[in-house]
Amino acid sequence: MRLTRYFLPTLKETPTEAQIVSHRLMLRAGMIRQSSAGIYSWLPLGFNVLKKIEAIVREEQNAAGAQEMLMPTIQPADLWRESGRYDDYGKEMLRITDRHERDMLYGPTNEEQITEIFRAHVRSYKDLPKLLYHIQWKFRDEVRPRFGVMRGREFLMKDAYSFDLDYEGAKRSYNRMFVSYLRTYARMGLRAIPMAAETGPIGGDLSHEFIILAETGESQVYCHKSYLDYDALAEEIDYEGDLQPIVDHWTAQYAAADEKHDPANCPVAKDDLVEARGIEVGHIFYFGDKYSKPMGAEVTTADDTAVPFEMGSYGIGVSRLVGAIIEASHDDDGIIWPDAVAPFTVGLLNLRVSDDACTAACDDLYDKLRAAGVDVLYDDRDEGAGAKFADMDLIGLPWQLVVGPRGVKAGTVELKRRASGEREELSAEAALAQVIG
Repeated sequence: MRLTRYFLPTLKETPTEAQIVSHRLMLRAGMIRQSSAGIYSWLPLGFNVLKKIEAIVREEQNAAGAQEMLMPTIQPADLWRESGRYDDYGKEMLRITDRHERDMLYGPTNEEQITEIFRAHVRSYKDLPKLLYHIQWKFRDEVRPRFGVMRGREFLMKDAYSFDLDYEGAKRSYNRMFVSYLRTYARMGLRAIPMAAETGPIGGDLSHEFIILAETGESQVYCHKSYLDYDALAEEIDYEGDLQPIVDHWTAQYAAADEKHDPANCPVAKDDLVEARGIEVGHIFYFGDKYSKPMGAEVTTADDTAVPFEMGSYGIGVSRLVGAIIEASHDDDGIIWPDAVAPFTVGLLNLRVSDDACTAACDDLYDKLRAAGVDVLYDDRDEGAGAKFADMDLIGLPWQLVVGPRGVKAGTVELKRRASGEREELSAEAALAQVIG
């Protein structure tokens, strides 16, 4: 994409309403535009990152055996009255009345909706287990939505739901999602640590939240230092096999957020304890028959006994992850995108568009990168070098390929790796080989 044609409204000054790093950088990098408090339009650069994250989430859910569907954003209030949550959920729920005076709501989550769908079609234990998920917009009316997409009122979430006959089956489904989440975050360049968590308004008695470490994180977390060496992608996963040993490995050591951490009774020696800030990027729950029982969602067992489904739910904040990645990966100049979720792989900078040789060299590199399937943002604007460097550092693409008149005469280009800041002068062919490789 040529930058002269791309909609990228970057800002030099930080908007006064932005209080955290990710909010400031997303606004300055032209990724989002606030529509109203806690509600944002996703501009092309931000939407590109959002779709990259969504694709990884989808691939890992599919690999774990979950099946994608799509549920509506608007739900009938009667479903929530069946479960008993309509009056209990609180003011975060946006309640609506349609033209026929029917009570509706903008879904903050989908346990009731998916339970209604499943009870209408599944009667026999032979149809179990099942894992269903969708990636859909949600709405929760936060009191103070001050932190950009990290705590917006409207947000994109992947929520999955498991249906099993008994606790043993439900635990296997829980373990599938547990392992899938570890792989999902690792593929995005994040180190996520699972921590036992409160179940909150979802309910249930087994829950883990997944926390990534970030200096600007929202909460204090404590964990054994061994977690810093764990690699979720080190081995192939057989989702049909026994995943409990993997779950045990990732939960054997101490890990707790501040609300569960007791300094007086911490089992980890001080030298082995990591104290850091963290950001929640996912939450999984097993809650048994909390929804199936009051909603009459039953299945017939092999001996013709009717029992409620055993259920769990599993959420990943897709839009929240955009902000969380920035919180974990940035410097004073701007964002540093991990390769897998970067909106473009390389930024190609033409330092003098009025120089025919310089422009010809850039056009050639641009065509070759695109032919190789590399996402490239070509800065062909008639701007000074300083402005171009500043914008490229701000938007944080993994590679910068810099072409100037001196280099063209010498037959070289400059290749910069954004994460390390390392620069190399090398031939155009060698630079292409590195970026494409």
